[in-house]
Amino acid sequence: MQFGLTEEQEMIVSTVRSFVEAEIYPHEAEVDRSGHVPTELAQEIKRKCLDLGFYACNFPEEVGGAGLGHLDFTLVERELGRGSMALTHFFGRPQNILMACEGEQRERYLLPAVRGERMDALAMTEPDAGSDVRGMSCTAVRDGGDWVLNGSKHFISGADHADFFIVFVATGVDDTPRGPKKRITTFLVDRGTPGFEVRPGYHSVSHRGYNNCILDFDNCRLPDAQVLGAVDGGFEVMNTWLYATRITVAAFCVGRARRCFDLALGYAADRKQFGQPIGRFQGVGFQIADMITEIDAADWLTLAAAWRLDQGLPANREIASAKLYASEMLARVTDRSLQVFGGMGLMDDLPIERFWRDARVERIWDGTSEIQRHIISRDLLRPLGA
Repeated sequence: MQFGLTEEQEMIVSTVRSFVEAEIYPHEAEVDRSGHVPTELAQEIKRKCLDLGFYACNFPEEVGGAGLGHLDFTLVERELGRGSMALTHFFGRPQNILMACEGEQRERYLLPAVRGERMDALAMTEPDAGSDVRGMSCTAVRDGGDWVLNGSKHFISGADHADFFIVFVATGVDDTPRGPKKRITTFLVDRGTPGFEVRPGYHSVSHRGYNNCILDFDNCRLPDAQVLGAVDGGFEVMNTWLYATRITVAAFCVGRARRCFDLALGYAADRKQFGQPIGRFQGVGFQIADMITEIDAADWLTLAAAWRLDQGLPANREIASAKLYASEMLARVTDRSLQVFGGMGLMDDLPIERFWRDARVERIWDGTSEIQRHIISRDLLRPLGA
């Protein structure tokens, strides 16, 4: 077993970390205060990422990407996790699901997304359909040679900057022994399409500036050319391309936890009370020990899951375990770090309170902790007939 990174992987880590420290850190506090990323800054980050050759690094070389494997890309995401999500969004990692594009779709969506000319956003969640994806009420109905979409999506991250949207909607219902089961189809929808509106969403305490939006479809007419994958094949497209996104959440959590830990460790060594550094007191020193142990455990769990994907091995349970443990670890690390800083940890002069706020959403999006536990338990019990 080889636990060390290769020279190339060390270079990836060093390059991305340096980029985040130089190009992301200086703007984080202002973006968090304003809840907005200026267009000029977004374009500057994108341009510098393109110059580095890292834009769309998660895509294969044959379509213009850097061709990184799952493990290497996880290292990229881990380093990006150190920075503000509102800003690292423009580092550019289009949805891998765009590899399902065929024919003209490749020229209109896939290739421009990889080149950084167009940005995408994924639209799945609805007010009454979060964890229960099949509960979605947004529909597409045949009308002649077109599809007519009606309904709404919400919590759509990055939609304020997106040029087009990857939208999952119900296109029919099957009767099954377990009751009605909706069929899902994926559509590519351009901003500005008649009958389609992007509205501001809710104000979140987490990841300010990485805004969510509401998408409304009111008799939005789309031709067959906008179907991504097969009609009624939305779940196949989803399962083929999207389940690995949980690794990116796990990697982000590890990167963010390490940055938070580094700040807490430095403070524990420098801050003096009762004539000695507070890190010498067991109440603080033991928290430092617990934090690094959990961070390392989450790191190895995440990298191991990515490695399994690269080897073509089953990884659904391992990915769910990584997402579950890393997201809950981040909550504990940010809370303990804040405790180490005491009252100053809650002041916006320091980034600790921001990390604490941001950490809360990681246990919810891309599959709640409860959904991850369901995936893990079913994977273990199903082979036993339970």
